[in-house]
Amino acid sequence: MTDRNVTVIPATKAPIHRLAGSSAKKRRVAGYARVSTEKDEQYTSYEAQVDYYTQFIQSHAGWEFVKVYTDEEISGLGTRKRDGFNEMIDDAMSGVIDLIITKSVSRFARNTVDSLVTIRKLKEKGVEVYFEKENIYSLDGKGELLLTIMSSLAQEESRSISENVIWGQRKRFSDGKVSLPYKQFLGYERGENKNDPPVVNPKQAVIVRRIYRTFMEGKTAGAIAKELTAEGIPTPAGKTKWRASTINSILQNEKYRGSALLQKCFTTDFLTKKQKVNEGEVPQYYIEHSHEAIIDPLEWDAVQDEIRRRKEIGRAYSGTSVFSAKLICGDCGGWYGHKTWHSTDKYRSTIWRCNQKYSDGKCKCGTPAVTDEEIKDSFISVFNRINFFKKALYQSLQNSKTGTHGYDLY
Repeated sequence: MTDRNVTVIPATKAPIHRLAGSSAKKRRVAGYARVSTEKDEQYTSYEAQVDYYTQFIQSHAGWEFVKVYTDEEISGLGTRKRDGFNEMIDDAMSGVIDLIITKSVSRFARNTVDSLVTIRKLKEKGVEVYFEKENIYSLDGKGELLLTIMSSLAQEESRSISENVIWGQRKRFSDGKVSLPYKQFLGYERGENKNDPPVVNPKQAVIVRRIYRTFMEGKTAGAIAKELTAEGIPTPAGKTKWRASTINSILQNEKYRGSALLQKCFTTDFLTKKQKVNEGEVPQYYIEHSHEAIIDPLEWDAVQDEIRRRKEIGRAYSGTSVFSAKLICGDCGGWYGHKTWHSTDKYRSTIWRCNQKYSDGKCKCGTPAVTDEEIKDSFISVFNRINFFKKALYQSLQNSKTGTHGYDLY
């Protein structure tokens, strides 16, 4: 029997998980940087990361610089809303990138599942990720095991940080400290010191008061939004188009009366950052006189009553006039509506008439049609009579104490 002869054929390619660019073909390399930029020092860190990776990659002769992908002010827990990260992965899957360099596992993702799924997806395309701090190469034999451990630690760190942040927020709430999202909140600005209450912005406060006033004059949230948009007044977020939902939010926000209801929403999952309206699951904190009011509390309460009244009316409220949904037919109890007579000729006029008067083609009600002027005259007449009787009653009560004679109520 002939002896078997085994010939070893040596490898001719260098392992792809080494940073040195020794192969003839240059590796296409990208960097990834993520940092919250809420504070100035963090923004400096963000710029430093971008400069560092740009110079680091370009300094290697065997590498071809692709790009430094970045995300600002975004949590590392998920990948769904990280535009820079998602763009980088798309480019890598399209064959644009061979190697990704990032600072650490926590910068890449603090969610273990997201981290491993992304790494495995890149691995299938032959794209490697190098984590500088941990010195881990994703294509190394032990890389996935180390990444699993480090990603789990990063996720646990995020959970701990999230719990500490929530505890700190609730402690501030219980201490009565109010903080607003000033960049998207109309009427207030940050005080000089960190713990100062919100300060009224006089220019923006004019717009807030106008919204409350015109709403009480009979206009709908949609009509107010159209007016502000037409006049080019920016929204709380600095946009050009106002929406009815924004107006309603301003009208119902208790902070404009100088009070604050805190923890209206809470985070249900630190991984997804999903928020839920607080329906009693966690404590709420109501602070009265927490800061200077823009709207008088009595006026604010009146607006809430008017909002509830309009909701009860439903579609009957049009907001075309101060008398909208305030006139009721004495015969059938239906609402009076705003109508236009002779809309196409010189005899054009607007009147108010029972909406049910000619329903089904029959005249059901004997109540007359009335003009705006007739309604105003009737209102003033009734108001003056009520005011007279009020004064007379007050005078009569005063006279009864002194034994003198006053107004004759009848």
